[in-house]
Amino acid sequence: MQGSLSARLVKHGLVHRSLGFDYQGIETLQIKPADWHSIAVILYVYGYNYLRSQCAYDVAPGGLLASVYHLTRVAYSIDQPEEVCIKVFAPRRNPRILSVFWVWKSADFQERESYDMFGISYENHPRLKRILMPESWIGWPLRKDYIAPNFYEIQDAH
Repeated sequence: MQGSLSARLVKHGLVHRSLGFDYQGIETLQIKPADWHSIAVILYVYGYNYLRSQCAYDVAPGGLLASVYHLTRVAYSIDQPEEVCIKVFAPRRNPRILSVFWVWKSADFQERESYDMFGISYENHPRLKRILMPESWIGWPLRKDYIAPNFYEIQDAH
């Protein structure tokens, strides 16, 4: 089932994949990392002027990493603002996605947190550095294959 935004993107020849709708009826689209920045600018022009949230998750151990963007069309006199969820998948070995900081300034700390926890490098981000963990921290703590340094199971403690 194709949503209205997906139909508009198809009409203009913009490559994406519809992932359907979530439980609230919000359209979800998958965008390739190489196409993400240009489609982000187009979405802004379409009126998606508010980045409500950006987060990341580890799809599966050893698998892809996902960067998720929740966008909203905010305008006066709109009771039900239109929303869309964008998912950009990146390979675990070298996860690189173009930053949308220059489109939505609110991506600043959110992309930094995704970098800090998952190691997704947001290219062209002006201040991409660790935000939660110390700079000396090794690894990406929220990846499913992460092994904490000096971690001992309770049964190993006796």
